[in-house]
Amino acid sequence: MKFNRGLLVSAAFMMIGVVVAAWLWPRLPAQVPSHWNVSGQVDGHMPRFWAAAFPSLSVLALAVLTWLLPVISPNRFRIGPFVQVYMGLMLAIQGFVLVVGVCMLLAGAGYALPMPRIAMLGMGALMTVLGNYMGKLRRNFFIGIRTPWTLASEATWERTHRLGGKLFVLAGLFVLAGTALGLGFWFGIACILAAALIPVVYSFVIYRRVEGPPEA
Repeated sequence: MKFNRGLLVSAAFMMIGVVVAAWLWPRLPAQVPSHWNVSGQVDGHMPRFWAAAFPSLSVLALAVLTWLLPVISPNRFRIGPFVQVYMGLMLAIQGFVLVVGVCMLLAGAGYALPMPRIAMLGMGALMTVLGNYMGKLRRNFFIGIRTPWTLASEATWERTHRLGGKLFVLAGLFVLAGTALGLGFWFGIACILAAALIPVVYSFVIYRRVEGPPEA
């Protein structure tokens, strides 16, 4: 997927958000539910205008970031060599935000949706997609497992992201299965945290093996 084609997909995501907002606008209350606790109870609201704009504006912000990061990347860490992987990751995140935002509007319009469960299912799907791309990422300052050790060593980056990709896919599948089986919100959070933290520790261990202990 070329960069410009990816931005066209972002534009299509924004249009979906606009169409859904226009369709649901007459049914949205003055204060639209925008946040739910782990029990599924509403504990946050947003004015109708900003709630209706949220899906499209969120995608727009991410699309701008998608365009901006390659522009400001340092020369030695250019995103260009893996632009297809980069675009796939950013579009997956945009798709996740769009789905959650649209579901928020549907819930606000009176449709009975289990929002915490939907958000967790979306997160599980997102992690599975991210994991499939992660092993193809090259060193950069903006996306991936960016620790002092992965940024300092190409070998550490590659080995850490190979492990991280597998863990993200595994955690995503566990989150999807656990949510479908009703294992609860905290089971999903534990899976996500494990997938995020284990590669950080692993990057330090691998760096010491590759580069050796620090000099006295």
